[in-house]
Amino acid sequence: MTIAAILSGKGDKVVSVECDTPVREAVRLLAEHRIGSLPVTRVDKVAGIISERDIVYCLARDGEAVLDQKVERVMTAPAITVTSDVQVLAALSQMSKRRIRHLPVVEGKRLIGIVSIGDLVAYRIARIEQEAEAMRAYIQSA
Repeated sequence: MTIAAILSGKGDKVVSVECDTPVREAVRLLAEHRIGSLPVTRVDKVAGIISERDIVYCLARDGEAVLDQKVERVMTAPAITVTSDVQVLAALSQMSKRRIRHLPVVEGKRLIGIVSIGDLVAYRIARIEQEAEAMRAYIQSA
């Protein structure tokens, strides 16, 4: 099971922002799309990622003036990314170790998708349920 399998079901549509986007606009996009992070790009390459957590920490430290700053001043950089051939369990392990919830998926340096820990866990649970059902069917047929 690879990240490519997740993207094939989820699709490759990614909401992202450019480095010079105001944080206020990133907040609007996060709320509008009900997502937790946005990859930040510079000339079609992933430069970083901005998450709800990044914004909250900066708001607590610097106040609402942060909303008028550019996302490149608030984002986490460099972004931790994966390629589509990475195994789901390896990606889950990386997310747990790094305490992150979103992984931009890249091909070369080009952004081709994003997966969340929720996407990976849901996919893993579905696979485990399929395996359990196959095992039950096998046992019943014996």
